[in-house]
Amino acid sequence: MTPDLQPSRTPDSAAAMQQRPPAPRAIARLDDATGRKNMQQLIQLRWLAVVGQIVTIEVVHYGFGIRLPLEHMLGVLACLVVFNIASLLRWRKRREITNGELFLALLVDVGMLTAQLYLSGGATNPFVFLYLLQVILGAILLQPASTRIMVGVTTLCFAGLALVGQPLALPPDHNRGLSSPYIQGMLICFALNAALLVTFISRINHNLRVRDARLADLRQRAAEEEHIVRMGLLASGAAHELGTPLATLAVILGDWRHLPHFSSDPELLEEVAEMQTQVQRCKTILSGILLSAGEARGESSEKTTICTFLDDLVEEWRRTRPVRTFIYENRIVDDLPMVSDSALKQMIGNVLDNALEASPQSSRLDVHCNADHLVLRVSDNGPGFAPAMLQEFGKPYQSSKGRTGGGLGLFLVVNVARTVGGTVNAHNNAEGGATVTITLPLAAITLEEEEEDDDDAAEEVNEMNDVDNTLRAHAKAVHGS
Repeated sequence: MTPDLQPSRTPDSAAAMQQRPPAPRAIARLDDATGRKNMQQLIQLRWLAVVGQIVTIEVVHYGFGIRLPLEHMLGVLACLVVFNIASLLRWRKRREITNGELFLALLVDVGMLTAQLYLSGGATNPFVFLYLLQVILGAILLQPASTRIMVGVTTLCFAGLALVGQPLALPPDHNRGLSSPYIQGMLICFALNAALLVTFISRINHNLRVRDARLADLRQRAAEEEHIVRMGLLASGAAHELGTPLATLAVILGDWRHLPHFSSDPELLEEVAEMQTQVQRCKTILSGILLSAGEARGESSEKTTICTFLDDLVEEWRRTRPVRTFIYENRIVDDLPMVSDSALKQMIGNVLDNALEASPQSSRLDVHCNADHLVLRVSDNGPGFAPAMLQEFGKPYQSSKGRTGGGLGLFLVVNVARTVGGTVNAHNNAEGGATVTITLPLAAITLEEEEEDDDDAAEEVNEMNDVDNTLRAHAKAVHGS
């Protein structure tokens, strides 16, 4: 390997890796979910309107003795019920809710309200102020142009009712205060408007806040994945750069073994052999980086089982680390098939390395399946995490080791786990030390059937870790430049 690759020599790649916003599809999914929730709120509001109108009509017609055209008004209510049932069935199947569809739903509500007011007194009906509810909902749910149209439509409906509506046969008794039926109707209308606005606007604002929070999380994940891609490019460049000095060291150490003052001293010869072993390990790690960068995911993966994968991982980790006391307990009962994946292997290895560094004397790994998840718990007897680190757990460059660039191991662990739908949590133990718990969904790391062929296995792995896939693709592009 020759030092022919430096990150500073790839301006095209660097320019291509500017900060990206979240993927348009992800934003569209958030908008669709928010639109569906808002449409559900309108459907619920419409059911309340149906019940409220039935109660109001009955009270006014039979309680107050004010004659209303019951047949026509109940016919309008029947149309509203049919429309609401159709909306409920339609929006259960559709994923996308557009501004036009929300606007149409509100226009239908305005039309039904106008018909009921026309049949029950026109502009003199105290419930005419329910138009304000439609306008406010439009201001929250619709685009500015649609909101302006909604204001114009409701204004025209109010004016039309004043021109063509038949006033209610109410006595001029406004001076009676709450004893006046008209004042009572206005009070009920005000209370109804206030209650509906508080209830449904709070829910709609909650939907919008959830969308904004998820969008912010997507932006954060996009920034972190961009950071991982940059780290991958730097790692592949460093692998090329370190190839030559490691090869030189291997040659020098090989020559030292044959020098008289080394070969005659068993202690020195043992130290040289250990140095050769560590240099060879460094070369193996760098070769793995370059090999991974040049492969698509799944091309070198092997079909295995969860227990075999973990047992082999622990055995290799023990063999290549200065482990003193390490307890490994595998309590998995149902050994499911999976594809051996380098990203998962490195993720678990990073956590074990951190535990070993924090507690060289002893550490342990406990593994079990909990419902539909694989749970890996790594514990140590070290000093534990600082409170500030626990609050920022998984963020890059959060480390207590005092090294520049520290904290990237846990950052990568959290991101790899998150891409397969898993979580990583950490806490300090009451008796001392710390525990890191990795929870991975079995559906994301296992194969559905034993007899799946290699193509299916490769496809399963491809879906398992998008971040690692992106890293390798970028690194491969750089190698070819």
